[in-house]
Amino acid sequence: MWKLVAGFVVFAALAMWLLSKGGDVDISGEKHGIEAPAAESAASAASKP
Repeated sequence: MWKLVAGFVVFAALAMWLLSKGGDVDISGEKHGIEAPAAESAASAASKP
């Protein structure tokens, strides 16, 4: 059983290392910030008189 866990840890570390070497990889998940297109259009519509 410990060999399975050790193998998974090694594989996960190798995968993270390869992803970090690959360039600009964003693994942070979904974005819900100001940069969303719907938020920009809503903000511009709200600022108009």
